[in-house]
This record gives sequence, C-alpha cells and structure tokens, in this order.
Amino acid sequence: MPLHELHSLLLIFTIAAVAPFLCEWVPRIRIPLAVLEIALGIVVGPQVLGWAATGPVIDELSIFGLVALFFLAGFEIDFPAIHGRPLVMAVLGWLASLVVCLGVGSALQGFGIVNSGLIVGAALTTTSLGTLMPILRDAKELPTRFGAYAVASGTAGEFAPIVLIALVLSTGEGEHGGSLLLMLFFSAISVVGAMIALTYRPPRLIVVVQKKMDTSAQLPVRLAILVLASLVVLARNLALDAILGALAAGVLVQLASPGQFGKALHRKLDGIGFGFFVPIFFVTTGLRYDLHALVSSPAALVQLPMFLALFCLVRGLPALIIARRDLDFRSRVALGFLSATELPLVIAIAEIGVASGRLGSETAAALVGAGMVSVLLFPMTALMLRRRAAPRRDAQPEVTAPEQVAQRELTTS
Repeated sequence: MPLHELHSLLLIFTIAAVAPFLCEWVPRIRIPLAVLEIALGIVVGPQVLGWAATGPVIDELSIFGLVALFFLAGFEIDFPAIHGRPLVMAVLGWLASLVVCLGVGSALQGFGIVNSGLIVGAALTTTSLGTLMPILRDAKELPTRFGAYAVASGTAGEFAPIVLIALVLSTGEGEHGGSLLLMLFFSAISVVGAMIALTYRPPRLIVVVQKKMDTSAQLPVRLAILVLASLVVLARNLALDAILGALAAGVLVQLASPGQFGKALHRKLDGIGFGFFVPIFFVTTGLRYDLHALVSSPAALVQLPMFLALFCLVRGLPALIIARRDLDFRSRVALGFLSATELPLVIAIAEIGVASGRLGSETAAALVGAGMVSVLLFPMTALMLRRRAAPRRDAQPEVTAPEQVAQRELTTS
C-alpha cells in the first residue's frame, strides 16, 4: 500500500474514533453518526482540506463496509414481529411508491432535469433500514406496533429496490429476461438456505458451535462470514449486486441463530461491522463526494431540496394511507418521515448511475446530499412526533390475530 494511502486510512480511522464523541458533545442537535462521518470525510477530502484521498485498498474496504451494513440490516430484521399486516401493508406501500416514482422520474427526464428517470426513480423508492434500526432500538420503538410498521416499511424499502437494481440498473444492455432468470435462481438458493437454517439443527453441531462462541476459534462468527462471502460471491457471479447477497446472508444467519445465541452473535458481528468496516464506507463516501459539482451548479442546488421533497412524496405519502387503520395520524406522519429516510442505497444507485454514464455528477451529488439531509432531519422529526402522541394501542407490541381473539374472549368472560 502506498504511504499516502496509508496516511489516508489512518485519518479515516481517526474520524471513526472521534465522530461518536462529537455526536455526544454537539449541544441539542443529535447528529446521526453516518452523516457526521460523511461530513468529516468531505472536510478532510480532496475538495476541502486535501488531507486524505481514496485509493485501491480504501475503495475495497469501503465496499466491504457497504456489504457489512446491509448484512447487519438483514440480520436485525425480526420477521416474526413484522409478519402479517405490517409487512403486507409495507409491500403495498412500496408498490405505490414505485408507481409514483416511475411517473416522477419520467417527468423529470422529460423536462430535462435529470438524465435517467429510471435511476432517480429507483433511488426515490429506497429506505435506509440500516440507519433506522439503531435509532428505533435506542428510542425503544422496536417492540411497539409503530416499530413493527417502521421496520416492515424499511425492509420493503431495502429488499425491493435492490431487486429493482439487479433487474434493471446493473445490466447495461437491457437483457432483463436473463436478469430475471438469474434473480429467480438466486432467490431459489436463498429460500433453500432459509429452509435449511430453520430446520437443520443437528444437536452435536449446535453444541460444537455454541462451545466455540467465546474461544479463540470464534466459530459462529467465522461461519457467519462464510455465509456472507458465499452469497456475495454468488450474487456477483450471477451479475447481481453484491448488496443483494449481503442482505440475504444477514437474513439467513439470523434465521439460523435464534434466541440468546443469536443475540450474542449479533453483538460480535455488530462490533466487527460498525466498529471497523461501516465507518470506512461512510467516511470514504465523504472523500469521494463531489462537493464542487454541488456548490458550483445552480441546478444541483435546486435539485437537492427537490429530491428531499420527493423522498417525502414518494415514500412518505403512502405511509399516511396504508396504516390509517392501525396508527393515529401523528404516528403515520412519523412513519412517513422514517420511510423517507434514505442514504446507503442512494449512494450505491448514484455510483451505478455515474459509472454507467446515465447520471450526471451534479444530479448524483444532489441525490446523495438529499439523502444526508434526510438522515439528519427525518428520524429526529419522527421521534418528536411520537413523543407528542398520547399513549394508545399503537404504542403496544404488535398482537397477532389469535392473540386478539383470546384477549376478546377474556374481556367478555
């Protein structure tokens, strides 16, 4: 590794260590860690202070960080908590977002505001589940009905756009039929893996794995990384995006490690991901961010607030409609803000667009900038709305239909 890249990597590690302190010390404003890491990356990057720059090694570590972020997001999805109505409504809400975004993207391209309405539309349909999960956990919203809808909306807003990327954006030649077959093949392998994870648990193997949890072997961690690497490589060999493999790997590992064992494994993987790889991804995003393209272009400066408003329109508006039977108005508005929080996938889609020549650097900078602002403002606004809402049934854990019947029988008896 060249010495200048080694110095840049040291500065990235310094930012990763200092940023959490700054988040705690900034008065009144709770700056999301990801936004601060990107901002500090911009400050020390080539377009401001020029103290650090990316290189081949840093770029590869950044890819590992993006993969780790989606792997941990998939690992943290609690499917039993969001199954049923929350997940169904979230999927319907995303489909509504897709219809709106296709119309919006086509209109923007027709007026010459963007080069590719499809790429911009795909970015507008995303939700930053990996960013929202720790925020919801810290706010103690995960076990609530509102939390179930928020996680379900985030799950749909990460899985579905990744599939859209794989089918439409990652293939430059329009071979959508071949992409669909490859996607179905990957999905079949993932489903088989999920069935094995849920049913195949030989007692002797379980004993060995659990026994090696806290030894130098760290066998569960190694097995989890093997699953991650296998699905990422498989996805890339099938010409699909690596983040699809990462998200699927997180779900498979989560299904294979229930209970206290899964919680212990999650803490270890959290330490590896958020302690090492994920900060590199966010700081490197700042180093690569084209600040000059944003500030030197009046069009880009106009596009940033426009994209921020479109996030709310495309992802936030459906939340007001789909959850009207289960959440009060303020909670639905809060759900809309959380659903409209977008960043990691926006970064990935913007990079795909720029690399393929279908997205200008000014538009990409405005998209990513809008994503950073959404992470800064939307979760804070959503939690403020939730705190002002009076206690009601949507503040209780999600209750399944059989449990509702049992509760009704107890009430009438």
